[in-house]
Amino acid sequence: MPTSMQAGDVLAARYRLDDLLADYGSGRFWRAHDLVLHRPVAIHVLAADDPRADAVLEAARGAGPVIDRRLLRVLDAEVTDSRCYVVNEWGQGDSLDILLNREGPLPPRRAAWLVAEVADSMAEAHAAGLAHGRLTPENVLVDQHGQVRIIGFGVDAALRGLPRGRTHVDEIDLAGLLYFALTGTWAGVSESAVPSAPEVHGQVLRPRRVRAGIPRLLDTLCDEVLNPQDTPGPTADLSARGICDLLQAYVGDLTGTHAPIQAVRPLPPSSIAAVPTMAVPAVTPEPVPDPAPVSDGPTPVTDLPTQAGMPVFHDDDEVDWLRARAEKPEPPPPLEEPPPKPLFAPDPPAGEPVRRPRPGARVASANPEYWPWDVSQDSSRDSSRPAGRDTGSWSSGSWTGDPWATGEGLDDTGDQVPGRSWIRLAMIVGVCVLVMVAAVAAYQLGLRPPTGDSGDEPSASTTPSVAQPTPFTDLVADDFDPQGSEPREENPEAVPNAVDGDPTTSWTTSSYLQNFGPGGLKTGVGLVIDLGATKGVRRVVVTTAGGQTSLAAYVTSAAPTGVSDLTPVGTASGTGELTIDLAEAVSGRYVTIWLTLLPAVDGEYRGAISEVQVLG
Repeated sequence: MPTSMQAGDVLAARYRLDDLLADYGSGRFWRAHDLVLHRPVAIHVLAADDPRADAVLEAARGAGPVIDRRLLRVLDAEVTDSRCYVVNEWGQGDSLDILLNREGPLPPRRAAWLVAEVADSMAEAHAAGLAHGRLTPENVLVDQHGQVRIIGFGVDAALRGLPRGRTHVDEIDLAGLLYFALTGTWAGVSESAVPSAPEVHGQVLRPRRVRAGIPRLLDTLCDEVLNPQDTPGPTADLSARGICDLLQAYVGDLTGTHAPIQAVRPLPPSSIAAVPTMAVPAVTPEPVPDPAPVSDGPTPVTDLPTQAGMPVFHDDDEVDWLRARAEKPEPPPPLEEPPPKPLFAPDPPAGEPVRRPRPGARVASANPEYWPWDVSQDSSRDSSRPAGRDTGSWSSGSWTGDPWATGEGLDDTGDQVPGRSWIRLAMIVGVCVLVMVAAVAAYQLGLRPPTGDSGDEPSASTTPSVAQPTPFTDLVADDFDPQGSEPREENPEAVPNAVDGDPTTSWTTSSYLQNFGPGGLKTGVGLVIDLGATKGVRRVVVTTAGGQTSLAAYVTSAAPTGVSDLTPVGTASGTGELTIDLAEAVSGRYVTIWLTLLPAVDGEYRGAISEVQVLG
């Protein structure tokens, strides 16, 4: 059964289950890793005998051939080992409900562009006879590149027992998405965990009555779709394609930063029906010839090319467009080939020595033909000459006097003897090796325990062991529920039981009908432990009760207000005592214990912590 699976198990000998994201009845939603193609995937798993299994497989097979850049594709669907599973492409980013929870309602242009992207994909699907069936804010994702991705096409509705082909529900949910992006409240047909839109006499309030500054066009669109009237309003086409065209026209007309898609000249009333409207392929402009006489006939309608690409939204609701280059830049010049270098030095010209004296030597400057190794050893010092005087001369390329008479040869030629530099280098290397050998020997002798018949213990010079972490005392705890409704409390009267040192007392969360995760009401709740001062945290031990529990730990210098912008220092999952060890101490005053998965208790979900220890 799916309930017997846990993180680390491999499904169908291919998909390794990593994190449990949500559960619904006998079904589970996992983040997994494809061991064959080495990529992250999302998997819905439920029992093969579940009444929804056939509908889920049918919805997955119907959505598989749909090719759309915004849909997270169905990669696999099968029944194996008494389990029915559907594998989807993994999307990285924030769903629309999380995005608005963090940033608040969107500016009108950004909201219109986002919903127009969703409506464009739904219009293509509706034309093929398919529908999403549950187009809620939780199923619209904005990835790390700013692109819109749609989650659970067809499959999400089948998992909740909803029929297929509900295109009319998609159209109402599109208006609900626009309403939610503008006001932060949900007015669609499908069930969602976000707050519901306010109603008066059974009708949803217009967006302009909930939030000021909403353009009248968007307000009218939401009102006509969500509160249909017997008399059609100005927005006659309320299909997915009509909603998409209206929103795209709104975004394009009000930006003023790109050329319109069509340029139309006024036509005489008598010729409007006779002029066909067709798209002419864009061509490169040519030089304009001399003006020709103006004709009274009708002017054909053409499409002008546009370079507008992705919109860029600013905080002041202004929009820019990323434009493609009109002309490709010139390629960089080719790299110059470096001049070839010979492997060996070239041979000297005829009559010249193979080696030359070192530049700068005094003797070499006086006579370039001088070579210290060519000095004749037969010359003798003339004692009759006064000291400090020249005592020889050059004759036939050799020195006929005494080279040591003046003492100048000692400074100029001593380091030019071939091989002397290598001898010095070898001597230096030999000395370094001897020093290293002596140091290693001394170190080894220092670590050797003393010998003798007295049986004394080894000396204290042995390497000391790393000190074990010690628990901090005088901890103060507080409940932490940043995503809850006012007063945002989780049994605050029982919080001291988690740090009183008594494992028989405990703190429990509130009871929930849904577990935490993307499909739940919250992503988690927890406790904030105040250490009293900034300290180095090396280990966190949390003793849980009630069943399988998952948690994450955060260490911060200031009291946290949420966890969306924080990075956990570690996670743990299991029952009983859960330990998070840190490779290096992390400094901070506040340690947040964030429960991300609660155990099932009597048909509900409730977590319990009997003791929290922080060690450093």
